[in-house]
Amino acid sequence: MYFESFFDENLAQKSYLIGCQRTGEALVIDPARDLSAYFETAEKEGFTLSAAAETHIHADFVSGAKEMAKQAEATLYLSNEGEADWKYQYVEYIAHQLLNDGDVFYVGNIKLEVMHTPGHTPESLSFILTDEGGGADTPMGVFTGDFVFVGDVGRPDLLEKAAGETGSSESSAATMYDSIQRFKSLPDYVQIWPGHGAGSACGKSLGSVPLSTVGYEKRTNWAFQIEDRATFVQQLLEGQPEPPKYFAMMKKLNKEGPAYVNQQSVSMMDLDQLDTEKQFVVDTRPSSAFAEGHLPGTINIPFNASFANWAGWLLPYNQEISLIGDPSHREDIQKVLQSIGLDHLKGMVDAQELENMSKLETYEEISAAQLKEYFRHEEEFLIVDVRYQSEWDAGHIENALHVMLGDLPERINEIPADKTPIVHCRSGARAAIAVSILQANGFKQTKNLKGGYLAWTKAKYPVTS
Repeated sequence: MYFESFFDENLAQKSYLIGCQRTGEALVIDPARDLSAYFETAEKEGFTLSAAAETHIHADFVSGAKEMAKQAEATLYLSNEGEADWKYQYVEYIAHQLLNDGDVFYVGNIKLEVMHTPGHTPESLSFILTDEGGGADTPMGVFTGDFVFVGDVGRPDLLEKAAGETGSSESSAATMYDSIQRFKSLPDYVQIWPGHGAGSACGKSLGSVPLSTVGYEKRTNWAFQIEDRATFVQQLLEGQPEPPKYFAMMKKLNKEGPAYVNQQSVSMMDLDQLDTEKQFVVDTRPSSAFAEGHLPGTINIPFNASFANWAGWLLPYNQEISLIGDPSHREDIQKVLQSIGLDHLKGMVDAQELENMSKLETYEEISAAQLKEYFRHEEEFLIVDVRYQSEWDAGHIENALHVMLGDLPERINEIPADKTPIVHCRSGARAAIAVSILQANGFKQTKNLKGGYLAWTKAKYPVTS
């Protein structure tokens, strides 16, 4: 048997390629939308990509399963569990097999047994792998998707918070408890191959270790230690992070079937082709460069490890998107945007063109000591805290307005037009994005607290909770 794992750092997403070396067939578990890594590995190792399997309808990225069915003529193995609202709607004309609890399917001589593991979603499946081609009659490992992670389990509140199923969080959490009790019956030596690692919003305390075992999680995973269902439900729902807005769109696209990938590269544009009235213009430079000079009306989302998350929170799915940035990054940016279904990319302007402009906007970064001085002029300034709810609850600057960054565009009207916003997050990165949003919405004198809340507390200035 051949085994290869793939990790998308932008989404903290894991996928896997399993190959039968006797038959030359290979299966991809939870494929990302960009299939190039799987094709490259299959060609290098001499496999044919014959199949793809999905553990559930994903909320945090566009699945590549439909794309694999087209490009590789692969058979899709998809869940047939859950209510009618959570059935795949695009498979009528695609080679596929719908799976229920207890079903078995093969890739070559590798056996995969289906275990229905609802809780994160109603249709969630886990796949238990046995390498019969290698002579095994006991399982080696289990692909758990977003059911069991290293050190955590999948969040049960996404159907309510992202997909709008009112009141489903508690019932899903109770179902998760039952799934875990059943999962515990697997042998301790069985490896766990999860669908995400640290950094994913599909759980609240995911570990960064790439794999685990059933026995190790039974000893160390907090969710496996609780024997009372009511206590489990309370603790699982407590402290879950805000789900990015794009999760609802991902559920819809992956259920209905995403569009096939546009293979054309991002075209380069001239500066005079940008129109902030008709296009959503994103400046992908580091925040320091944006602060020193940027085109009015543009939003700054630096191209780094957090780009996918904030692009999903803040960019529109019904409007053309144009970029300003380093041309050497344009294909990588396109792939990241496509991974979350943002396909309407018009083009990119080389950021160096801004150097020839004379009327660029800037913004000021102020120190914690300067902010303390501004308290004497509260009638002129408003502190805006754009951190997550859990961060705010743990402690915040008195009289600050709390607006989580992802909600800021919809809550702009809560900021008085006659006050100058002073924005902060934990360390400054999210606040820089927030400043760009505020400036684009008319708050031209917005300031950023350098070093964020950490700088404020390091100076031992007062906080409340």
